[in-house]
Amino acid sequence: MPGMLDHRAQQLLKALVERYIAEGQPVGSRVLSRQSGLELSPATIRNVMADLEEMGFIASPHTSAGRVPTPKGYRLFVDSLMVVQPLADVEISRLEGELAADRPQQLVSAAANLLSQLSHFAGVVLTPRRREAGFRHLEFLRLSERRVLLIIVTPEGDVQNRILHTDRPYGQAQLVEATNFFNQHYAGASFTSIRMRLADELTALREDVATLMTAAVDVGEGALNADEGVVVAGERNLLQSEGLASNMERLRRLFDVFEKKTSLLHLLDLSQRAEGVQIYIGGESNLVPLDEMSIVTAPYTVDGQVIGTLGVIGPTRMAYERVIPIVDVTAKLLSNALTLQKND
Repeated sequence: MPGMLDHRAQQLLKALVERYIAEGQPVGSRVLSRQSGLELSPATIRNVMADLEEMGFIASPHTSAGRVPTPKGYRLFVDSLMVVQPLADVEISRLEGELAADRPQQLVSAAANLLSQLSHFAGVVLTPRRREAGFRHLEFLRLSERRVLLIIVTPEGDVQNRILHTDRPYGQAQLVEATNFFNQHYAGASFTSIRMRLADELTALREDVATLMTAAVDVGEGALNADEGVVVAGERNLLQSEGLASNMERLRRLFDVFEKKTSLLHLLDLSQRAEGVQIYIGGESNLVPLDEMSIVTAPYTVDGQVIGTLGVIGPTRMAYERVIPIVDVTAKLLSNALTLQKND
């Protein structure tokens, strides 16, 4: 695409995008003449601007003589004209310091918060997927006649508590029997494999214990897989974003995305298969609200294997040259922290 534009047109487009990102106001030819550093007459600049507009890289708002970039203009800028600014040492040190928790979920939450704080937009992290959710230890405790507390300790040491509402009363002796059976036969196995084995082995168990165990597998698998999803931080930052804050319909649609998370999950899942930083500008992400939003993502790894994606959601008019290294460095540091944690 850059081949479509000569050097002069590229420099003017670059200057226009940079000025618009910084100021948020349509850029006129007089301002562009000073900003670009090119010794061109206002008439020449107007001609080049007219060509850029005809090719769809910039547009003229009805209320102004200046121009603004279109998603196509942003795409060319990001792909070919932008100069990425490396993060300052103090920012890298802050990231390293905060990404040092001793639980994967704490690290994921810290990463989402840091992405939000450094970018001033919304930080998102697709949490690591437990392909085969399992347990290290499991225990049943009687709460009342028909309520049983299920305690699950994961292989990583996390503890999940869930309440089972049973069809019949269970005594503590029965719950101890079920606890011992689970831990002796299935500790370390995934709930998926336990479900398959139970189908054969339940016939050898009394019906009441069999029912309890089936319920435990269902609830246990659900409890451990509940962590899968998207952690979002800093959505409120977008309320201050020019172009969004003034349009309640756009904001409503955007917060629908955060609440339902389905399309967000799909996008982050797709970008997990790509290498390095990915940038989705406006409607490219198929994520509402259309042209007003952009997403910058990068995958993160454990021992070199991709396990999730993180990124920043902000207005199309974001400082990409700054957000890209924030996302890139956060992904690398989260990868290092999770790998160290796993191998400790």
